[in-house]
Amino acid sequence: MAASAPNTSSFVKPEVMAWLLDGRNAALLAAAGFSLKAIFVKLAYAAGPVDAITLLALRMLLALPAFIWLIHKAGGSPLSRRDWLGMTVLGMVGYYLSSLFDFIGLQTITAGLERLILFTYPTLVLLLESAWYRKPISGKLWAGMVLTYLGLLAAFWHDLIHTEASMAVLVGAGWVFLSSLTFSAYYLGTGRYVKQLGSMRLAGLAGAMACGFVLGHFLLVRPVSSLTTLPIAVWGWALAMALFSTVLPIWLAARAVALLGAGKAAAMGTIGPVLTIVFGWMIIAEPFSWAQLLGLILVLGGVSWIGRSKST
Repeated sequence: MAASAPNTSSFVKPEVMAWLLDGRNAALLAAAGFSLKAIFVKLAYAAGPVDAITLLALRMLLALPAFIWLIHKAGGSPLSRRDWLGMTVLGMVGYYLSSLFDFIGLQTITAGLERLILFTYPTLVLLLESAWYRKPISGKLWAGMVLTYLGLLAAFWHDLIHTEASMAVLVGAGWVFLSSLTFSAYYLGTGRYVKQLGSMRLAGLAGAMACGFVLGHFLLVRPVSSLTTLPIAVWGWALAMALFSTVLPIWLAARAVALLGAGKAAAMGTIGPVLTIVFGWMIIAEPFSWAQLLGLILVLGGVSWIGRSKST
């Protein structure tokens, strides 16, 4: 049963609220927000000297009040020690490790390739489920995974032919693949808690935990004073990332799940890789090629095939 959406009428205009009451609009806006994340990261890297952990710390520092608000708004009974441990683990593997690996990888690969690699997480979820529960994978699911990874090979080819630093592309792609793997573990873990806590409270708790991990990591390796020397543009892109690619998409995604159900909301999210490639081409002038288009079609086709096969 989908988690109920929070009452947001107090801070959203009635006409806007009516438009968002269509779950499809909420799902598409959430996909657009998540898709812009890689673009904001690229723009921040171009705006001045900043490393992955510093940029991630800025994002989480600015997003932390919103995560706390989500927890407060969702309410609910107190958590047990076991539940707190679960939230800590989910925060570590999800918003912390997954985001950190992703930010490192984006230093050397295009936003389009990053989004396609991350979009393979349904195949990794299948493999993790199969290994953990010792469940066999059907031939149809294997076919979907083959299509998905053929698409990734085409997307790799696109990035390799547009750079002389081919090794850097491979290393960056490896980091993003680790991000997809850790997110898959996070996704599996949420299945246990989402019915108990609701999607809004779960996102707030896991996000707040991740903020603690990220800020603790930052304080171990960088002085706080380093934040004051960053260009104002880096702060601006980090704020845009926190607002438009973290807080709002999480809220919109929760609303879409409440209005459409998890399956339909996830299906609307398949537009994400397309949007990232389009945004990359329009905003930061990333090159576009037939190899990338072929990769996009194969990855979307493979993931859609997997989704249909699991539902039958």
